[in-house]
Amino acid sequence: MFKIILIALMLTSCGSTSTKNANMENVNNSKTELPKSIHQFVVTAIDGGKIDFSTFKGKKILIVNTASGCGYTPQYKDLETLYNQYKDKLVIIGFPSNDFGGQEPGTNDEIKSFCTKNYSVSFPMAEKVSVKGENAAPIYQWLTQKEQNGVLDAEIKWNFNKFLLNENGEIISKFESSTNPLSKDITDKL
Repeated sequence: MFKIILIALMLTSCGSTSTKNANMENVNNSKTELPKSIHQFVVTAIDGGKIDFSTFKGKKILIVNTASGCGYTPQYKDLETLYNQYKDKLVIIGFPSNDFGGQEPGTNDEIKSFCTKNYSVSFPMAEKVSVKGENAAPIYQWLTQKEQNGVLDAEIKWNFNKFLLNENGEIISKFESSTNPLSKDITDKL
């Protein structure tokens, strides 16, 4: 009787090992393909809707990590001016983030209200995300890692860093916080 139980346990053990190995093989063979362009991303909007980047094909895209309590916050006004001036060929997307100096502590509703009331922001705004480190939103991992975007490794050093992408969803340039949205550095590339 003991031999039968032992044999049954050995068979069960062997079966589960081969099943486990088969499952691991499936996991290893199902590699996720990295997005080749920004147009493959869909993010949550500040109002809970969706921002589908595929709808921006054929336009340049300026992505900006924003904050309501930063010395660069007045750039919202210039971002809105730029958006209205180049709306036919440019879309701007703001990504609120509290990663630097705790300068964006508000909720999505509070941020949206602040931007609308103080700067009449009409360009798309995403929900508040992290833009650096292990918790960075996938879109920011793509923007900052050459192994993902194929163009550059970039560090987000503060609020209001800007990424300009071409009509095909490929990164053209990255601008630091101090670069004004209406500067020739940006407008000459539009």
